[in-house]
Amino acid sequence: MGVGILAAVKEVFTGIPDFICHFHFLRDVGKDLLLKDDQTIMRRLRAHNVRGLLKRKARYLEKKTHLDFNVIADLTAGIENGELKSDFLGSIPALATYALIHWLFEAPHPSKGYGFPFERPHLVFYQRLKKVHTLLTNINDIYLRDKPKDNRSFIQVRKLLEEVLGDKELKASAASMEGKIKVFDMLREALDIAKPDGKDGLNDDGKETDIKTIEQKTVAFKEFLMGDEERKKIYKKMIQQMDKFWEKLFSDPIEIDSPTGHFTIQPQRTNNILERFFRGEKRRGRKKSGTASLNRALKAILADTPLIRNLENEEYRGIILSGCSTLAERFSQIEGKTVREELKRSEEKQEKIPMEIKRMIKQSNLPDKISKLFFKIGNKSANCHLPT
Repeated sequence: MGVGILAAVKEVFTGIPDFICHFHFLRDVGKDLLLKDDQTIMRRLRAHNVRGLLKRKARYLEKKTHLDFNVIADLTAGIENGELKSDFLGSIPALATYALIHWLFEAPHPSKGYGFPFERPHLVFYQRLKKVHTLLTNINDIYLRDKPKDNRSFIQVRKLLEEVLGDKELKASAASMEGKIKVFDMLREALDIAKPDGKDGLNDDGKETDIKTIEQKTVAFKEFLMGDEERKKIYKKMIQQMDKFWEKLFSDPIEIDSPTGHFTIQPQRTNNILERFFRGEKRRGRKKSGTASLNRALKAILADTPLIRNLENEEYRGIILSGCSTLAERFSQIEGKTVREELKRSEEKQEKIPMEIKRMIKQSNLPDKISKLFFKIGNKSANCHLPT
């Protein structure tokens, strides 16, 4: 859809029908529509350092709860059946807060492979922040064993989220983006490709719907945009893009004269088979070279490993070698026990989320389940203390 490509194709392939991929058109429109709000949300979230503060809180709760297997098992069972063992009631709020924090970080992961603008991880993270804040506000005064101090983690995280959610610019951009997404998803439905419930990712060629049917649905969508002055103003650029590329999105039947006779072709939409082929080649290349595992390798290395670049400095080399002629000779002087201790300390610094918690945070409705559990147990506790 670039100006240069359009001009070149028109000159080189004079008189030959030229069409554009519906998926790429949709992605281009979506980026223009949503990118500004998306970047504002990302910028404001970073300004509040909300991820860093939540990670710090999660590490504190990990030490406080010791991620006790029995408490985790009780919380897991409680979420499913609404019952908790009385022995662990005091530890449940802190562990629930720990799980909710990691549920927040799980926001970008339920990806369907489409990428932005079809997936909006920054907005989803913000929406999850709102949901957790609402939950903590609602259960803040529900004490599982009549000890307010048990809910201290609720209060601390709620206050942290209140500052973020009070950001007017962040709130306005999120509301703007949510409204635009509804319209963008209508266009996805009209083009019958990369639909909100789709799972084919970048390999999505759309349903095998007749091109004229798709065109009729897209005409109806455009009439919807044009039917309201305010809407027409907000989505002006989207309308202009549709007008500009309409003939390349939907073609009229083409009359063909061939040695076998005269017939008519109705071109259907294009696909991204060639692009998919090159993506596959890149994946195979990464697999052969091992580059795909580089991220895990970087996380596993000791924090001081990048200092090896200092060996390019002659003075530094002299300090490290300490009279030895080679690094091998210097390394031979290091005790194996020291190395093992350093590796152990490095491993201890890395937060390890128990598998049961990992399963728990993958539930999209986890806050609702925790809310239901606390209200159920809280009501039982209140009834037990009613005067007779």
